[in-house]
This record gives sequence, C-alpha cells and structure tokens, in this order.
Amino acid sequence: MHILQAQLSDLEDLVALRIKAMQPSLEAVGRFDPDRARERFVNSFSAGNTFKVLIDRQLVGFYVVIEKTDHLWLDHLYIDPEFQGNSLGKRIIGTLKQQAKSKALPLRLGALKESRANAFYLQQGFVPIDRQEWDNIYQWHEPE
Repeated sequence: MHILQAQLSDLEDLVALRIKAMQPSLEAVGRFDPDRARERFVNSFSAGNTFKVLIDRQLVGFYVVIEKTDHLWLDHLYIDPEFQGNSLGKRIIGTLKQQAKSKALPLRLGALKESRANAFYLQQGFVPIDRQEWDNIYQWHEPE
C-alpha cells in the first residue's frame, strides 16, 4: 500500500471511485444519485487534503483529511469495493490515528446512518459523539 498526495489531474478517477464505493450504501436508503455525488465532491475538492491509496500502482482508495483547530476531520474515505474486507481500511485508519496522535488532536468523521461503515468505525475504537439527520458523527482520540 502506498499513500500519495492527490493531484488535480486525479479528480475524475477519484470521483469515479467515490461513486462506485458509495453506491451500495446510498441505494439502500434510496438516495443514490451519481450526478449529485460527483457535484458535491468536485465542488469541495482540494488536492492538498486528498490522499490516494495505491496497490501495485492501481488506485484502490482515497481519503480527505482536514486539520481543524481542535481536531482532524476525515471528510472522505473510500475503498474500491473489490478491495474491501482485506484490512486496507484498518491500515488507513491506523495511519490517520498516528497523524492525529502526533498532533495531539482527536480524529472525527461522519458515517451515513445505515452504512456498514458504522460497525467498521466502532471496531476501530471510534465512539459516537453526535447524530445528525443523515450521519452519525464519531471521534477517536489517544487514550490518556
């Protein structure tokens, strides 16, 4: 697994991966709209906060992490469904936990309420801190 900073030229590949990864969860709640998914990501895209995950030079995932004043915000984490279930997500979260720990900040994120991602984040030590209309908000911080 190699993690590289995304470039503007990666945008269309990232959009395609996001749509592919989101489709099952959003279809389950009747909210899948590929045009909307594309637009929301493109409008907020910042290559400086986006990191692509490669295996054998193939794009298999990406994440967007934003440093706020009091926490790191994991804005997006997508793994190609063909690569899910092989600890790739756990390894990425481990990398992000180390980043948060080095900055002495908690790591926060949101997950669609009906998504399988909720169980994954709970297994990774995140705790729920808020519930919004569509998302559960989670936080992880280094135990003291």
